[in-house]
Amino acid sequence: MSIQNPIPIPPSEAGFMQSYLDALGLVERLHRLLLDVIKDEFERVGVLEINAVQALLLFNIGDNEVTAGELKSRGYYQGSNVSYNLKKLVDMGYMHHQRCQIDRRSVRVRLTGKGRHISGVVSDLFGRHASGLMHKGALGASGMDDITRALKRMERYWTDQIRYIY
Repeated sequence: MSIQNPIPIPPSEAGFMQSYLDALGLVERLHRLLLDVIKDEFERVGVLEINAVQALLLFNIGDNEVTAGELKSRGYYQGSNVSYNLKKLVDMGYMHHQRCQIDRRSVRVRLTGKGRHISGVVSDLFGRHASGLMHKGALGASGMDDITRALKRMERYWTDQIRYIY
């Protein structure tokens, strides 16, 4: 990733800036790669009617009953994208939907048996990957913990930038 920065970076911070840009590019590539991995798994098992984003949505909902707003507030999905995918999943029979009793504008969704099956396929895939990372020595528990802590700190920093700077 090569972004031209209009603010001059002091030479003492140039290396950090490049590492930051490399990390941003890696996060983007990893997300796209995750979607490709999920897509490939669904092609392998013969499930072709839903896409990787929808499969990940089903996995993230799991056994919960949620609204589109709750999914957005948890940071999983953006605006109309989540509403579109939820509607498609309801129409294809992967989710049930019901108007909230308190706020009639809001719709609560939960997985059907068909949706739970897809969530299970994704869960099994992730389980195999976690096991493979450990057993092949690609990444151990402490390495995964380090990555997770670092990404959470970056998430917290970005969230603070959105909430408090503007």
